[in-house]
Amino acid sequence: MTPSLVVENARTEAGEIVSLVLNNDRIAAIGPNAAASIDPAVPRFDAAGGLLCLPFVDGHIHLDKTLIGLPFIPHIPGGTVAKRIEAEKSLRRTVALPVEARGGALLEKLAAYGTLSVRSHVDIDTEVGLKGLEAVLSLKQSHGHLVDIQTVAFPQSGVLRDPGTAGLLDAAIAAGADLVGGLDPAGIDNDVTGHLDAIFSVASKYSVGLDIHLHDGGALGAFELRQIADRTAALGLEGKVVVSHAFCLGELEDAEFGRTAAALARSGVAIMTSAPGAVPMPPVKRLVAAGVRLFCANDNIRDAWSPFGNGDMLERVGILCDRQDFRSDEDLAAAFRLATQAPAEILGRPVGPLRAGSPADFVILPAVSLAEAVAARPLNRIVFRGGTIIARGGRLVV
Repeated sequence: MTPSLVVENARTEAGEIVSLVLNNDRIAAIGPNAAASIDPAVPRFDAAGGLLCLPFVDGHIHLDKTLIGLPFIPHIPGGTVAKRIEAEKSLRRTVALPVEARGGALLEKLAAYGTLSVRSHVDIDTEVGLKGLEAVLSLKQSHGHLVDIQTVAFPQSGVLRDPGTAGLLDAAIAAGADLVGGLDPAGIDNDVTGHLDAIFSVASKYSVGLDIHLHDGGALGAFELRQIADRTAALGLEGKVVVSHAFCLGELEDAEFGRTAAALARSGVAIMTSAPGAVPMPPVKRLVAAGVRLFCANDNIRDAWSPFGNGDMLERVGILCDRQDFRSDEDLAAAFRLATQAPAEILGRPVGPLRAGSPADFVILPAVSLAEAVAARPLNRIVFRGGTIIARGGRLVV
């Protein structure tokens, strides 16, 4: 083996200074003396004591919705989820820049910040059909060298209230979507059983997972969570189902929270939170203590649902910490892992720690600990993808 690059003076989470010997797209060796016998002629990169981290994983974005690449468009006030859906569809009809351009621009921003894997929900309805999915699948080809992309066939307009959508979800999975989506079985479709029957039927047919948006609150939302958990276990889909948002978990009294969390833990249903403002948020520590898998993600990044968001997962972690009142080093480090290790496990991506044989995908941050990285949120980071530096200081260099 002839190494392609040696990365020197990198700091592990434990504070140890190590070298990484890279063999093209893999880590060949890592440790304090890993490079001791390597030919001095092999190219070297000095990490200058920077913190060696797993790459970020954004497990919930919408590549087809983003307005990145367009002049700023003022936010359209919404209200209910249903009203926001209609406002978004109205805007969607006027946007001339194709998904490939807008979504590609967003993927480039994500990669520049150190996010190398994403899960993108893609609208599937009787107006847009599979066009958005086809565009996002094309981004796998054009931008796969930067970011790994999973896709969710997402019925943003509902399933039962938009007749024909169930068939389109089936067609979307057949066309290459990775998971089946869902949305507020009660709040949007007004039929919990009918909605879950439709989406779980498609998932079972193709043996794929599901990722379901759930905004319905309180006891109703908790009931829906338990229904999802029961179906997940009955169909043998443990570990393959995510519920995104689940605001209701932040509203429940202790007994109902306990039985709902227990159902999620038993069935392996994971929870995604974007730590959004002005709504209840799943309590991170209580869920983790109950055995529920959980991760954070950006969700909407400058689109019809929000004018905010820059794609930086480290910034999102900081927002989560503020909302959950995380202040200790231990809490900040745990929050960091909600944007790296936790979503990687849930999305089925290669999981750390970095070791010999791991993909040479990692980020070097100018910090001495995960806690400092979360507190400072430094932009001056180095991103390695496949053993090559692809970004410095928040900008792509490839």
